[in-house]
Amino acid sequence: MYYVYLLKNKNEGDIYYGYTNNLERRVKEHNTKEEWFLVYYEAYSSEEDARKREGNLKHYGQSRTHLKQRLSKSLST
Repeated sequence: MYYVYLLKNKNEGDIYYGYTNNLERRVKEHNTKEEWFLVYYEAYSSEEDARKREGNLKHYGQSRTHLKQRLSKSLST
């Protein structure tokens, strides 16, 4: 499986979008320098689909805006 994920920085409140084939490992890697927590993820059986979704979230404001609206309560914690 391939995962598209959204992390939030515990101190700064920054948001990071990424994709990986090992979600647990990737979250641990992010946490080596700063504290991040997993807010959301999507699972895909196709790597191409996951890459495309990550690209949409990183480069198209509407995709980000819609996801942030769906996750408004989760992102505010």
